[in-house]
Amino acid sequence: MKVEGLDIPKTAVEFLHNNGFVALYPPQEKSVKAGLLKGESILVSAPTASGKTLIAMLAIIKCLFAKKGKIVYLSPLKALASEKFSEFKKLESVDFGRKIKIQISTGDYDQTDKNLGLHDILVLTNEKMDSLMRQGAEWISEISLVIADEVHLIGDEDRGPTLEIVLTKLSLLEKKPQMLALSATVTNADEISDWLGCQLVESNWRPVPLWEGVYDQGVVTMQNRKNFQVETSIRGAPVDLGLDSLKNGGQAILFAETRARSISLATKASDAVVAYLSEDEKKSLEEISQRILEENEHTELIRNLATLVKKGVAFHHAGLNPNCRYVVESEFRNGQIKIIASTPTLAAGVNLPARRVVLANVNRYDVKYGGNKPISVLEYKQLSGRAGRPQYDEYGESIIVGSSNSDELFDYYINGTPEPISSKLTGDKALRIHVLSLISTTPGIKNDEVIDFFTKTLLGSQERKPTIKFKIQITLRYLESEDLIKQRGGRFIATEFGKKTSALYIDPLTAVYFKKTLQKISKGRKHTFGILHAITSCEDFFPKFSLRNKDYESVSTLLENYASQLIENISEYDCNRSLLATHAWINESSEISLSDNLGIESGDMHRMTETADWLIHAFYELAKIEKLDNIMDELGILQTRIAYGIKEELVDLVKVRGIGRVRARLLYKNGIKTLDELASIPVEKLAKIDKIGPVIAENIKTQLKKIR
Repeated sequence: MKVEGLDIPKTAVEFLHNNGFVALYPPQEKSVKAGLLKGESILVSAPTASGKTLIAMLAIIKCLFAKKGKIVYLSPLKALASEKFSEFKKLESVDFGRKIKIQISTGDYDQTDKNLGLHDILVLTNEKMDSLMRQGAEWISEISLVIADEVHLIGDEDRGPTLEIVLTKLSLLEKKPQMLALSATVTNADEISDWLGCQLVESNWRPVPLWEGVYDQGVVTMQNRKNFQVETSIRGAPVDLGLDSLKNGGQAILFAETRARSISLATKASDAVVAYLSEDEKKSLEEISQRILEENEHTELIRNLATLVKKGVAFHHAGLNPNCRYVVESEFRNGQIKIIASTPTLAAGVNLPARRVVLANVNRYDVKYGGNKPISVLEYKQLSGRAGRPQYDEYGESIIVGSSNSDELFDYYINGTPEPISSKLTGDKALRIHVLSLISTTPGIKNDEVIDFFTKTLLGSQERKPTIKFKIQITLRYLESEDLIKQRGGRFIATEFGKKTSALYIDPLTAVYFKKTLQKISKGRKHTFGILHAITSCEDFFPKFSLRNKDYESVSTLLENYASQLIENISEYDCNRSLLATHAWINESSEISLSDNLGIESGDMHRMTETADWLIHAFYELAKIEKLDNIMDELGILQTRIAYGIKEELVDLVKVRGIGRVRARLLYKNGIKTLDELASIPVEKLAKIDKIGPVIAENIKTQLKKIR
């Protein structure tokens, strides 16, 4: 089926042609025939890179021309949301008879973002959508198309429950929106589509055929039982497989089980890869390497990455900051970086295909299990789905590094069936959060109505009603016992504390812990270190790093030095390394110091500061409810210190946009300690201070006028 044969205006056809879309792939054609352009709700279950984005684009185009209402695109990850926002932004060039507006929103969960209602297309994370529904955003009733990406993640322990609740609520809207759910190939797609009220479009078609195999002692056996030999070396099988692909002009992703292994594999590959590079490539990679060094502090991790990039190799894991991850991803896409060794985080994020994907190990450390466990078949299929670059490769290869268990790996993973998706709403945390949310947004709801709502979720179609009822009753008792909800005449309402907890988007367990901590606060003294301890030890803080043996002495010293700031008696065993890192950060420790002394990399610190900023805000809002005015100023100062990584004396200076932790400290050293002193210094003199210069000096002066 050709694009011009679709029931869409010519301007849309021209747009699609200009973006390289001429003929539809089989899953796209199936979706159109199933009624995609006629407003039918559809679940598309198809492999990675099979063209699901165009299916979404077609539904959006049809909806915009029909002027039906708002379009919401839901993504499980911020990075994926940003990628799709960039793609959908191109639609602004199409003549829809009006100027269309597109917006992305992925953070600040307790903000209503009133301006969002002024846009036609909204790209949101699942959590942001959930939050907006809790806030009662008025434009939600105007939604006419919902596109839910990566729907198979309903089966994910952490992200699944929110997606399940959001889709349930959207499907129950009075003006039922068209639902377009996009999923990887799953075993029980029919069950998921029935639950969503969608027609099922299933396809195993890929634009680039995928061949899967197992490596064992120098030989790769593919699924058709054909085999080929790989030159072996002391670098190890995963690297040998990557180099073998490179010899034939293909890029490779080596999936490692840990961060350390990803760095090790990249290092082992580097000296061999450099031999394949042209002089022009070496020159280009030298510039990319230099850019990494110029834009980041020179931690061991950054120096290591920059060295490897010069040789056409990189590693990729959550310890790298977003800037470094972006450089690695974009330069791999550009073909400059030939091999990436990555933890599985790469498979769950942006679209980054390679000709060959190598699984160095099928085991992963599982925190809840307390040891290594084999990955699921579904996760394997997601990882292997990265193989095969459309427009570049005629085929993709996914190879598992095996040993004596090659036949088992073949049977279980390559010939195996992905696990059916099951609801994760039965978890205590998920029920606490979502039962409270339901009561908070539906004042006066009856017990039976709470249970009735949950029977409409995927959980309701997979569990017996008595089981659901039993679990909900336990949750209701907990929420009532902690004064988050009250029951009057057989109806539930959320207390002020419960409403605020739900709006702040925190686990009720965290809210209760914060409330009890706030009630222990003494008047007339600082509690900064005690608040940091509460933040970093609560249920919602992430990532938490446990103490190493050598950290206990440091914690002991801090507890002794800051004893007056503690809110309750705690010992070293009540602390974690994230507390040490956050405390060091607000005392202006460099990324080098955090890396060398605490093993905390810039990517980890970035996520910790984001989480801590959100939780300090929640702490502040709960303090308002408790009418603890005496601590409000301290919390406001602490939030700024966490955001910028500064000591208290610099809080005033960073109010000016363009002055971060580095410039604020330089200004302070030059005797400029307040905004008044900054205002009084002549612009010429300000420009002479290191890292300021004439342009920034002028900007600072302009900002000061606005502030004052």
